Amino acid sequence: MINKEIIKLASDTSNVGLRNKYSHKISLKNSTCGDKITLELIANNKRISSMKYETVSCVYCEASASLLSRKIKDIRLEDIKNDFIALKKISMKKNGKVPKKLSDFKKLINSDNFNRFKCVFLPMDAVLKALKL
Repeated sequence: MINKEIIKLASDTSNVGLRNKYSHKISLKNSTCGDKITLELIANNKRISSMKYETVSCVYCEASASLLSRKIKDIRLEDIKNDFIALKKISMKKNGKVPKKLSDFKKLINSDNFNRFKCVFLPMDAVLKALKL
C-alpha cells in the first residue's frame, strides 16, 4: 500500500509542465518499469535556478521529481553528484549520511519502497545526465 505522505509529495504539481525555456534538457526512461521523465533545467555555473518536468510514471517517481524540483535550488552544482551518491548509498544500506538538504527523501527511501528505488532515483539520474556529471 502506498503511504499517504508519498501521495502528498506526488500531488504537488507546482513544477510540472515544460516551458521550452532551459539550459539543459533530457528525457530518460527506466528500463525496468517503463517510467519516463523529461526535465528542463536552468543552471548557471554554481546553481540550478529552475527545474520543470513531466512524467509518465508511477507515484514514486512523481513524488521524487516533485520533491527534487523544490529541493534542487538549494544544492550547489559541485555538490549535486556527491549528494545523490550519498542517497543511493543509504538506499543500498551502505554506510552514509543523508545530506541535510535532501533529508525529505527519507520518506521515499525506506525498506517499504525497496523495489521502487529505480523509480525514486530516475529524476536524480536524469539531472546528472542532463548536466553531464
